[in-house]
Amino acid sequence: MPTAYRTLDSETQFLKGVGPRFAAAMAKAGLRTVRDVLYHLPRRYEDRRHIPPIASVRPGQFVTVKGELTAIEGRPMRRGMVIVRGTLSDATGNIDLVWFNQPWHRRQLEKARGQTVIAYGMAKEARWGCEIASPEYEILGDGDDAEAFARIVPVYPLTDGLPQVTVRKAARDAIARYLDAVQDPLPSWILREQMLRDLRWCLRQIHQPESDDLRLEARRRLVFEEFLVLQVALAMRRAETHAEIGTCFPISRLLAAPAPVKAKQKAPPPSALFTEIEAELREAEPLWDQIHRMLPFELTGAQRRVIEEIWADMESPHPMNRLLQGDVGSGKTAVAACAMLAAVRCGYQSALMAPTEILAEQHHANLREIFEPLGIEIALLVGKQTPTQKKKAAARTASGAAHLAVGTHALIQEGVSFAKLGLVVIDEQHRFGVLQRAALREKGLGNPDVLVMTATPIPRTLTMTLYGDLDLSVIDEMPPGRMPVRTHAKTPGERESVYKGVRKLIESGRQAYFVCPMVSESEKMLAQAAEELAYRLRQEVYPDLRIGLLHGQLPSKQKEEAMDAFRRHELDILVSTTVIEVGVDVANASVMVVEDANRFGLSQLHQLRGRVGRGAHQSFCILIGDARTDDAQARLDIMVQTQDGFKIAEEDLRLRGPGELAGTRQSGNVEFKIADLVQDGKMLEVARQVAIELIRRDPHLAAREHQALRQRVTEERPSLMAVVSVS
Repeated sequence: MPTAYRTLDSETQFLKGVGPRFAAAMAKAGLRTVRDVLYHLPRRYEDRRHIPPIASVRPGQFVTVKGELTAIEGRPMRRGMVIVRGTLSDATGNIDLVWFNQPWHRRQLEKARGQTVIAYGMAKEARWGCEIASPEYEILGDGDDAEAFARIVPVYPLTDGLPQVTVRKAARDAIARYLDAVQDPLPSWILREQMLRDLRWCLRQIHQPESDDLRLEARRRLVFEEFLVLQVALAMRRAETHAEIGTCFPISRLLAAPAPVKAKQKAPPPSALFTEIEAELREAEPLWDQIHRMLPFELTGAQRRVIEEIWADMESPHPMNRLLQGDVGSGKTAVAACAMLAAVRCGYQSALMAPTEILAEQHHANLREIFEPLGIEIALLVGKQTPTQKKKAAARTASGAAHLAVGTHALIQEGVSFAKLGLVVIDEQHRFGVLQRAALREKGLGNPDVLVMTATPIPRTLTMTLYGDLDLSVIDEMPPGRMPVRTHAKTPGERESVYKGVRKLIESGRQAYFVCPMVSESEKMLAQAAEELAYRLRQEVYPDLRIGLLHGQLPSKQKEEAMDAFRRHELDILVSTTVIEVGVDVANASVMVVEDANRFGLSQLHQLRGRVGRGAHQSFCILIGDARTDDAQARLDIMVQTQDGFKIAEEDLRLRGPGELAGTRQSGNVEFKIADLVQDGKMLEVARQVAIELIRRDPHLAAREHQALRQRVTEERPSLMAVVSVS
């Protein structure tokens, strides 16, 4: 093909070794163009450079051997199977090459008898020495160089019907004929500052490495580029958001010196509510004073710092997009309450959306307790309400009589509107899809500020990847005096002693959770089921105690009754599935028993443990599990060793990988072609800083030297934003 027609968009069928025969298999693997092949990176490498004497080969080694093909035979076995066996010989000894049910190798090797053959594979012990099963090999003719085979060889990801040799040939041909068409998207100043190689050199070394050191150098540059494209897209997204016009909350005016507090008067009619609040901004009690009076505890230094970060965003004329991250029990709800109080004092409504009715009702009860003494009205909107209740709550939010609306996805249903919604708070935001969050934001006045909260600790590398378009606030300090939950891992054989310990705690006045991974018994999973466990505890273990059952398949009324009974201490034990994982708060519950704990992920176990330890008494978390794998045992060990949710999240990332962790976001997945968030975390941080500096210098990548990078980001941005977008 003439050079002028060699574009990276050329079809793979025109590459050597592909043709019409393998074009469909290549397409199935996502390799439709030359560009796809160049960026189809090996998953590992085989080092075939060392060729030992055959006599020195030992079983268990991956080896490259070279010798004369002295014999070849095909022997039929039972049921039509054929074993092909060839013998390689050098001056030191012999080794057999063996193929099972692949008779075509005999026909090919019969022609090579007496010639030199070089082969690679795993050596195994055989009757008369060693043999290599299903090796890769080449027949060396006169003048052929063994180095063409004995090199560092790439091993590519494949699909059914696509041979490894086909992809290797295609990659070699793409490097040989199309590399000149590759345009480096990184400007020269970034390459110099980061000491990175040119892209063409890197692609050659990735597919045809000369040494491990050069291959790793090439990989480093490709990892950086992959991270940089993502981080530039996120930085541009942040810049666009900050350029939008949003609500400007005059919070500084609320922090003035105290003025005489007015006597409480009858509430004004809804139509005049916000006008009156705005008129009294300067006369009202200073915001911090009101917060100290509102909350029954002192805020930690971390909470105060985060509140001030949020207020600064709210006072900005641009919409807030902030992620509030804090461990279980760190006080995120109190921080959100301070933000919502500021919004109401500035004359705007707030909305808090939670993923479950139980959590929404709990938020409603807790916020009503602290807000109603201040004259702030709260409406609750959840799916189980009667039409009359929903209509009444919706009317209060629409008129402005309700300053704050708390609910589930019922908040975004048709017919629910707001008089002046200025602040949107999303709790446990990873449980909502992008469209659900956007639907609530669209009910606001202009561009309302958005605060998303999560009690699921997220590793820093994953945060920069998934939420890099958000400003981040982290509550990294726990309230004083809170006792760590003592965690113990027990085997199923120790269950009896666990039950005795739980009884002692209940007799001392405490309450207990028992959590199971399923609602009812399954033939596919021999796991403890909530319904069966509740029955057994009632009938056999604790017939004298009050035991309730809670799981997601119960009607809403029964779930509410079970939770309320447990809160009022009308139940001693609550048997539940993971429906209690998020937000359920009963201070008197001091022991959590997790059945089949080996079936839970680390973050989920940490969330469950966070349901206890909320009162003044020492609390315990007992993990009963039969850890039969190293990963399962590692999860239990880390839970026993640390209470730090961020350390647990890092370990979870290491054990499970980013894709599985990110999958819970409901909006995409994190997939990199070469980068690894665990291995390359420091490089991600570097790429983020470079991206921030780049967008500061050239917000629209308009400079000539940034054109190629802008094109690359533009091409990939839709798929990137599908993963990271939260608005």
